[in-house]
Amino acid sequence: MGHADKTINCCSCSANFLFTAAEQEFFHLKGLVNEPRRCPGCRLSMRLKRAGAQQPITSVNCAQCGQATQVPFAPRGHRPVYCNACFHIQKKAAEAIAATNPQTADFDHPFFQTLECLSS
Repeated sequence: MGHADKTINCCSCSANFLFTAAEQEFFHLKGLVNEPRRCPGCRLSMRLKRAGAQQPITSVNCAQCGQATQVPFAPRGHRPVYCNACFHIQKKAAEAIAATNPQTADFDHPFFQTLECLSS
C-alpha cells in the first residue's frame, strides 16, 4: 500500500505538521487506523503530562533528515538524535541486519555506528 506525505493541522496548537509516508507505514503496521490529530510536540507533551513527568522538551534537528523535532531530554552531543520516522526506519534496518548475522552485533557501540559497520 503506497503512502504519501500529508499535511495535518494540530488540534492543540493549530500548527501544520507533516504526517510522513514512513509514519503512515508505521501506523499501518501497528494497526492504527486514525491519523494523528496532534503534532509530534503536542503528542509528546500529552504523553509526559499523562505520565506525570516534568521533563524539559528540547528542540533539535534530526541527524539523518535534518527535520526539526522535539525530544524529552537534553542531548549531550555524544550521540546523534533522530526524528521518530528516521529512528524507526534505522531501527528496522538494523534489526534485519542483526537477524541475518547476530554475532556481528556489537552492543558496546552506539546503535547507528554499529548499523553503519554492519551494512558496509
